Amino acid sequence: MIDWKKAFVALIVLLSTSIAEAQLKIDITSGVTDPVPIALVPFIGSSMDVAEVVQADLVRSGRFRALARERQPGTPTRAADVVAANWRAAGTDYVVVGRVVQIMDAAVAVDFELVNVLTGQRLLLERLVARSGAMRNAAHQVADRIYEKIIGAKSAFATRIAYVSVDGAPPAQRYQLVIADADGEGARVILESKFPLMSPAWSPDGESLAYVSFETRRAAIYVQRVRTAERTRVSDRPGVNGAPAWSPDGRKLALTLSSAAGNLDVHVLDLQTREYTRVTDDPAIDTEPVWSADGSTLLFTSDRAGGPQIYRVRVGTGERPQRVTFAGAYNARPRLVGDGQTLAFVTRDGNGYRIAVQDLRNGAMRTLSAGRQDESPSFSPDGGTLIFAARERGRGVLQTVSVDGLVLQRLKSERGDVRDPAWGPFSP
Repeated sequence: MIDWKKAFVALIVLLSTSIAEAQLKIDITSGVTDPVPIALVPFIGSSMDVAEVVQADLVRSGRFRALARERQPGTPTRAADVVAANWRAAGTDYVVVGRVVQIMDAAVAVDFELVNVLTGQRLLLERLVARSGAMRNAAHQVADRIYEKIIGAKSAFATRIAYVSVDGAPPAQRYQLVIADADGEGARVILESKFPLMSPAWSPDGESLAYVSFETRRAAIYVQRVRTAERTRVSDRPGVNGAPAWSPDGRKLALTLSSAAGNLDVHVLDLQTREYTRVTDDPAIDTEPVWSADGSTLLFTSDRAGGPQIYRVRVGTGERPQRVTFAGAYNARPRLVGDGQTLAFVTRDGNGYRIAVQDLRNGAMRTLSAGRQDESPSFSPDGGTLIFAARERGRGVLQTVSVDGLVLQRLKSERGDVRDPAWGPFSP
């Protein structure tokens, strides 16, 4: 990473990432100082422990502290059966109770209630209908509703992540493109290859992934349907085809292409017509584009000022790009939160590369991570958390950090390396 030009070109031309087994293990390394006490009573009617999944989601957020089951003063299944005084004495503020009911051969209803035992008020009484085989997702949805009701903000427990993993040593490495629940469970390999894979990007509807594959022995960009595995090669021009990013309407990809002379610039590919529109035209390296929420603007990394910094350009106007980052000598890999006001990127901080955010309204910048080689940030769809790749004892791991910097988690695979994470959108 010291020579940014050489590092980027080397990454595109000869990828040497690593990948892992699909399942991830999450460790909470920091959280808020005063988490909300809550009790999750076991739900009746299901072989899967729904309350355990809900509790794990809430605790992993760093903003809740769960009452241990052996300390719970009872096992009510309805709010009317919750004796508020007993639960207050046990040291909790909220109690969640629930039931799972089979309503059809392949569908169940998850009924749940949230009680504030400080006031005795029932705050939620809801029913979620789910396929019998999708109980974990239903549990994540329950956690989302409870989190939003108590914290007052959306959460992304019921979303998915994608990442790349590599197992083995050269020349026998195996690369996998993996999707999983946001908690790392339910991991599924959707593509395996002996050639490098990189830069997965979710479509806005969550139905497809764009990524770079070297299976033709040169970089090409593919779009793959997640459910069916149907895939299409959408860009395989000679030279570099890299860093795909979906437009908000899902009709275009911003990407990095190289010229005949090898220079890298940002282009936009119309996925229907397969026509390319050049966005930047500069002797510098312009790469890693990301769209604004309204699709009018692209942010990208460029070394036109001598070192990698982030620039912004309005698409189709012919205007000159405007520099966005100024603090430090290295700022790259921009990512925008949905409201377009918060920018995440990789910054060089002392002797390490770390994840930072910048308020685009006032330019205020804050470093969130503390690793030596943190990269590839991706926002959760609620905008409250970033997932990123890090190195730990020579292995690739994934970590998440809240945008306020208070909650840090580590997602580790049992072996191998994981990297290039991308957080998917909310389900339609």
